[in-house]
Amino acid sequence: MLGLAILVLLVVVALIGPYVVSQDPFKQVLVERLTPPGMAHWFGTHQLGRDILSRLVHGSRLTLSIAMLVVVLVVPLGLLIGTVAGYCGGLVDTLLMRVTDIVLAFPKIVLALAFAAALGPGVLNA
Repeated sequence: MLGLAILVLLVVVALIGPYVVSQDPFKQVLVERLTPPGMAHWFGTHQLGRDILSRLVHGSRLTLSIAMLVVVLVVPLGLLIGTVAGYCGGLVDTLLMRVTDIVLAFPKIVLALAFAAALGPGVLNA
């Protein structure tokens, strides 16, 4: 239930957040850099004077979009592999499950770094 509450909060922030925050997430105000949290900037500002709360709200939309895209792409693939392994059984099942075990054996951060190094940085490659 806690996970569901966090997910609902993220979706609500992503949907209504841009209408609530008044600061531009990309606007640099060097005079206000590293401002502590206060009434003007609830989470403060970072090294370039950008409002952290505005950037978090703006980033939540992109993060949820990427997460939904991953679920839409990965769930059918996993379902297909599991269905083929379960239906065929025997050697096909053993082969598919060993390949899956090999993929799951690598730490996810190492795979993410390898893909980022191979494909380059950016939202599309993420």
